[in-house]
Amino acid sequence: MAVWVTWRTAMERALYGTDGFYRRERPGEHFRTSVHASARFAAALGRLLAEVDAALGHPARLDLVDMGAGRAELLINLLRAAEPGLAERLVPTAVEIAPRPPEVPERITWRNELPPEINGLVIANEWLDNIALDVVEETPDGPRLVLVDPATGAERTGPEPSPEDLDWMARWWPLREPGDRAELGHPRCVAWSSVIERLAGGLAVAVDYSHTRESRPPYGTLTGYRDGATVPAVPDGSCDVTAHVALDACCASGERAGVSDTLLTTQRDALRSLGLSGARPPIDLAHRDPRGYVRALCAAGEDAELIDPGGLGGFGWLAQSVGIPVPSILSPVPSPV
Repeated sequence: MAVWVTWRTAMERALYGTDGFYRRERPGEHFRTSVHASARFAAALGRLLAEVDAALGHPARLDLVDMGAGRAELLINLLRAAEPGLAERLVPTAVEIAPRPPEVPERITWRNELPPEINGLVIANEWLDNIALDVVEETPDGPRLVLVDPATGAERTGPEPSPEDLDWMARWWPLREPGDRAELGHPRCVAWSSVIERLAGGLAVAVDYSHTRESRPPYGTLTGYRDGATVPAVPDGSCDVTAHVALDACCASGERAGVSDTLLTTQRDALRSLGLSGARPPIDLAHRDPRGYVRALCAAGEDAELIDPGGLGGFGWLAQSVGIPVPSILSPVPSPV
């Protein structure tokens, strides 16, 4: 017998319940993020971390917080890449609901919620897309919440959305005709605001699948991932369930929370400005330094994957700061001719 619940309830239970996907699974075994693609992602973020440190005046303590840290791979790589003068002042914190893996260095603090105050850099890489949300469908009788049977993924329409839902839709995801769907992103806006509200000084960066008001997908983006493949988004706990992020709405929520500066860009532009070009090394290097050529060629291949506009490079980057400007190093660099 089907048990009908809202998508937000189903996602919350499937991903974060007692035996939820993120409490028992290793994310890297099911989907590939920039962190898993290459340590060069961490190296690029390390350059951004150094800029934040300089803008804050090289404080005695510099927070480095990773939201949805998984197995802390990003923090581990950032600690390895940091210059000694910076590394010794870093206070790395992994925010993750899963138990602490035994291989995580003792130096990394493990928390299931945000620290109360942060002075430094917050990275939310593919965190917002897993914050549970509701789905609304336009019907001949007006917008209705979509209900789902968690065991099968079957759907049916339910009650009218709340006034809060309708207000968010009117501003960020208006529906035009029967069959159109909106994924109600205000829980993500609240989550992002909670990051900004705890940022006493520094920079917060969200990196995710995203879209803006001008390009909302008419039928939504709910997707499942299991064992490295996309699967139907069945919220039974057997797979990851994700939906793209309305980063422009999160941007506005951060501005209401009191940011000093904002940049909304793409991963391609952000990583290119941080030194990842994807350019192949000159062929004469193969004759002068064959091993160096191979290393440079491998780095170029990894860079190319990270900045591919049809893949990871197409991710949205939302950078918002408190007390400092968004570092100018994130300004786009001209594309090669």
